[in-house]
Amino acid sequence: MPTSTLAAPARRLRKKAQPARRAAASRSGTAPPKPAASQAPTNSRPAAYALPPSPDQLMHLQQDYLTRLASLWTDFFQNPAKSSEPIADSRFSDPAWQSNSLASFYARAYLLNSDFMNRLAETIDGDRKTKQRVKFAVSQWVDAASPSNFLATNPKAQQTLLESRGESLKAGLDNLLKDIQQGRISQTDETAFEVGRNVATSEGQVVFENALFQLIQYKPLTARVYARPFVLVPPCINKYYILDLQPENSFIRHAVGSGHTVFVVSWKNPHKPESKLTWDDYLEKGAIKALHVAQQISGQKQVNTLGFSVGGTILATALAVMYARGESPVSSLTLMTALLDFEDPGMLELFIDEQQVLLREQTLGKGGLMPGRELAITFNNLRSNDLVWNYVVNNYLQGKQPPAFDLRYWNGDSTNLPGPMYAWYLRNMYLENNLRIPGKLVCCGERIDLGSIKVPTYAFAAREDHIVPWKAAYASARLLPGPGKAGGVRFVLGASGHIAGSINPPSKNKRSYWTGTHNQLPADPEAWLLAAEEQPGSWWTDWSKWLAQFGGAQKPAPKSFGNAQYKAIEPAPGRYVQEKA
Repeated sequence: MPTSTLAAPARRLRKKAQPARRAAASRSGTAPPKPAASQAPTNSRPAAYALPPSPDQLMHLQQDYLTRLASLWTDFFQNPAKSSEPIADSRFSDPAWQSNSLASFYARAYLLNSDFMNRLAETIDGDRKTKQRVKFAVSQWVDAASPSNFLATNPKAQQTLLESRGESLKAGLDNLLKDIQQGRISQTDETAFEVGRNVATSEGQVVFENALFQLIQYKPLTARVYARPFVLVPPCINKYYILDLQPENSFIRHAVGSGHTVFVVSWKNPHKPESKLTWDDYLEKGAIKALHVAQQISGQKQVNTLGFSVGGTILATALAVMYARGESPVSSLTLMTALLDFEDPGMLELFIDEQQVLLREQTLGKGGLMPGRELAITFNNLRSNDLVWNYVVNNYLQGKQPPAFDLRYWNGDSTNLPGPMYAWYLRNMYLENNLRIPGKLVCCGERIDLGSIKVPTYAFAAREDHIVPWKAAYASARLLPGPGKAGGVRFVLGASGHIAGSINPPSKNKRSYWTGTHNQLPADPEAWLLAAEEQPGSWWTDWSKWLAQFGGAQKPAPKSFGNAQYKAIEPAPGRYVQEKA
């Protein structure tokens, strides 16, 4: 294709976009038109426009593509041995792709084309969010177009079909019909797991419950425990037992085994009776109430706390409310892959703009449910190769059952969200990023200032996290003052992603983590990483040593659960976690 063929449309598109660009520029002037009541506030992010790459960029990409394509064709016809070489992509790692020269060519041509499309998306001229949307749309199309996803072009699936005498196709259709009926792709053998039987098995008792959550107190595993208890606030978007999958990878069991009296919030899976709950409810009736109950049961004025993912956002906001009221409820705070600064929230930003938030406010803002299934689909599409197409190939093309995997079982056990809470969260966190501004938000009748949380803080992020990008978690950590002085936050960066990086028990001796100079958080996260030291193994060990400083004196482990006011209600994991969306 001659360069002029690409350059001419580029010029036309650029010319057409000029009025839009001028309009955008006029809106950024000193005297913008007064927004209507339905429009975004002045601090919401403005509309943006994407422009095509320059002709020079297109020419460079085209020339590189044609050179590589010519080489691919030459190898196919003149150097057949090239076809048998391994392909550096897990989708094409099976020997069937190398033993079939035509299939090998399909795979290599696809990888060449997908690389070209992704590089082309990188050259789009626009703001960060617009570029991310273009790149995401291209990546979704590219992932879906892989020859591994189709029976006609997948030699491994064809081989399985022949070897099974057609049984794989029948089994694949059965799997497809089953998944259509349940409304989601099966990611594990769900019959292999049961909450309370082989996941969420740590021994404990529910010692408090209201319409929003149950509070679980866990049985000590040591003869003596720290006086100050440890209160864990998990995300309400998922169920708490990601922190208590099985004994060998249970964060809860690790904390209990380290001598802490552990309390965990188990959020109720909202249905119609809970459909009008608000963000303030999750603070006042949720995190704040859990802290008060733990204080009263333990007899301690202060407790240690951890907030995981959205649970970290809830916990930090709740603490800001309590400090605004003159309370001093915690001796330490741990944030595990949590966002407080939403300036750059990663791929989730693609799904959130003024129009989308307005739609949620109009449909759910006064009552209703955000279905957990819809949330799960969104999260899965962020990693479509691993969480969608991988199972399409396995379950449908090859007619196999997905292997039993506790993490995938938890991932499929979705939760709803109350509409008012969800709509408020989208606008004030993701869209307008109000939490980071002192005094901007009023929650539970109090103006919020994260700077009031002057306690030792441990902030953990995961380097490959696509839900909470590590640099965003780093920026969030810098909003907190720590124990009343600049840089009073310990930031630790783990390997892998949002879940695998967080749930990394020491017994596995896997992965690694990075630690920097104690309490030093420069403005540039790359500067921090450059100076950080990589440590082998699990960050849990580092965290346990850090937390031990704030546990207080040790005392004999309690022999019963709760107290005279808060008696044991039922054994862990409790009823709430059993409820399905």
